[in-house]
Amino acid sequence: MRIPLIAGNWKMYKTPGEALDWLGTFLSHLEPDVTDRTDLLLCVPATHIASLAARAKGGPVAIGGQDLSPFDEGAYTGDLSGAMLRDAGANFVIVGHSERRAYHGETDEVVRDKLAAARRHDLIPILCVGEAEAERDAGRAETVVLDQLRTALDGVTLTGATELVVAYEPVWAIGTGRTATAEDAQSMSAAIRAELGRLLPGFEDGIRILYGGSMKPSNAAELLRQPDVDGGLIGSASLKVDDLHAIAEAAR
Repeated sequence: MRIPLIAGNWKMYKTPGEALDWLGTFLSHLEPDVTDRTDLLLCVPATHIASLAARAKGGPVAIGGQDLSPFDEGAYTGDLSGAMLRDAGANFVIVGHSERRAYHGETDEVVRDKLAAARRHDLIPILCVGEAEAERDAGRAETVVLDQLRTALDGVTLTGATELVVAYEPVWAIGTGRTATAEDAQSMSAAIRAELGRLLPGFEDGIRILYGGSMKPSNAAELLRQPDVDGGLIGSASLKVDDLHAIAEAAR
């Protein structure tokens, strides 16, 4: 049985002090039975990781990073290694987010190298895959997504299914006015799981697949009812205490 994972991606929002206040409020209003059946994660700016990890230690919320370098050390000004993230208290890290691919030119090969770096440093990678509007309109959605998956997982081995998370981002439905339905999410998630069976045989049934296309309280329950959707990678809604509580409750 796959335990749902509700993962907030805070992107470039909140100062470290604001983040600590937010986490305190979130934890104080969290219903205990939510975390009996749901895993909670916040992927935050790197400057926040150490203080939030210290505050969250021993509690129901894990802390993750939003990116990492493919290199373990060196003259890479501004980059953060997997070792640095892990030592700061991160357990997870997002790899290949659509914004990194679009705004920073990350190729599938760069994403592959970053995923390998996460694995070297005992961080659980949240591998993001997804197609753009033109690719979907051209009928190439599944081809694009599965090609991204194959390249990123080239050479990867697992000892357990919890060592990898995949997030499907329908880029065409994020901020475009178009809407991805629960059926869209399920169809692509099922295709991803089938491909995981070919790439990592024996682990596909345990790897969690998240939906990363603007999950919010109004659509969370329907999305999370889909058999191959195991949680959400949540952007703006994760910045609001009440919204993230509502989504977590929908995952129970």
